[in-house]
Amino acid sequence: MLRPIRLIVKWWLISGLLLGLSLSPLLQGKGLAWEPKKPVEFVIMAGKGGGADRMSRLMQTVIEKHKFSSKPFIPINKPGGSGAESLIYLKQHAGDNHVIMVTLNSFYTTPLRQSKLGVDIETFTPIGRMAEDTFLLWVHKDSGIKNVDQFVKAAKAKGNDWIMAGTGKGQEDQLLTSFLNKAYGLNMKYIPFKGGGRVAKELAGKHADSTVNNPSEQLGFYQAGKTIPIAAFTPTRLPLFKEAPTFKELGKDFVYFMQRSVVGAPGMSKEAESFYRNVFAQVYASDEWQKYMTKKSLRGGFLTGNALKSYWVKEKAIHKVMLKDIGEIK
Repeated sequence: MLRPIRLIVKWWLISGLLLGLSLSPLLQGKGLAWEPKKPVEFVIMAGKGGGADRMSRLMQTVIEKHKFSSKPFIPINKPGGSGAESLIYLKQHAGDNHVIMVTLNSFYTTPLRQSKLGVDIETFTPIGRMAEDTFLLWVHKDSGIKNVDQFVKAAKAKGNDWIMAGTGKGQEDQLLTSFLNKAYGLNMKYIPFKGGGRVAKELAGKHADSTVNNPSEQLGFYQAGKTIPIAAFTPTRLPLFKEAPTFKELGKDFVYFMQRSVVGAPGMSKEAESFYRNVFAQVYASDEWQKYMTKKSLRGGFLTGNALKSYWVKEKAIHKVMLKDIGEIK
């Protein structure tokens, strides 16, 4: 899988990236590079309170604080249809320089599952991959479960009455649930909710038996002593959750991440594309974003342009196989 992140960003590398980006826009009018003429719609493919929502609002704050844009970025949640609402919205705004979107892995899975949408992700403008998010298997502390062996025993005993809460249908949470069912001979019932924040609350409120939340979504409940992670879907243990072994350690060679990327509408002008790449490269390099990545166990370097498109192609192929494996597509 992908190589581990270097959490300390070398400023000379970022400075070089920013210099390249700042020189790339074509000059317009009186020699000034393109800038937004009105507030930028910052569409989020998920509901409020989840990882995508939290990071979007942090990025908005960083952009405003450091004046990376003369116009504000306005977060708009469009989670309907496992992200289909957002994908269609961006598709309908082809050529619009004032609409961008934060993605998660439904960027791959929803167009594959819903081919009638007519969405081709390779037509979207590749602005920047900000991180790859991690996943852990969580249970309520009151369950008494402290490891995967105990989890498997309890889930087997409860059968289809064991509830795994997740976000959306055919998305990352269901893919991980399918992995667990097959790897350990379980029959957990997967119930989707809108947004990772809601999923985390379902477990904390004991309305679900387990989740596969991202760290940012469960962290508050973990720190409050309500939920605990018992295993991680990462190559090595996460520094914030050293007590949770990886599934690789447990004999299951399975690693999974979620992209946290920003994309533009299809047909966005090259000048606008360069502007947004510059903005988000600066956000990525900021102290605020680097601290957030460390605090929330995020990983991965900044990708843009053809490198980001190549990343999409690879991840789409991986998710196509996974969706076929659970019977979501043929």
